[in-house]
Amino acid sequence: MSGDAFWEDLGEDLKDPEFLRSYVVESIRIATVDRIINQLDEARTAAGLSKAALARAIGSNPDAVRRLLTAGHVNPTLGTLAEIAAVFGMRIALEPLSEAEQEHLTAPLLTGEHPDPTALAAYLADVRVGKPDLPMAS
Repeated sequence: MSGDAFWEDLGEDLKDPEFLRSYVVESIRIATVDRIINQLDEARTAAGLSKAALARAIGSNPDAVRRLLTAGHVNPTLGTLAEIAAVFGMRIALEPLSEAEQEHLTAPLLTGEHPDPTALAAYLADVRVGKPDLPMAS
């Protein structure tokens, strides 16, 4: 199946309000967790702290911290992220989305529809690989 057919099929699937909402939520979840994990791991590296030392600092199992910082598609608790951030003098914060991001993300979640489902699918693919500049904790 060609790449164009994939996007066309996904665009058709995104016309279903429940599928659209689920797809948007999952795309944002993955992008948000990946970005926060990467930022925390960069802070750990910049601080010269090993994963084992980080685990000791938050009273966690070293294997759990290693998996968190190296495994893909993990879903840590907000509490764990906040504890790790505190080790580096950081906190997790919420920031408002730009108007353009709200058009692509917030509006479809509220309405269950998007005027161009194929464009939404492409936007969300970029979200997952970090291309759009989505405001996240920094």
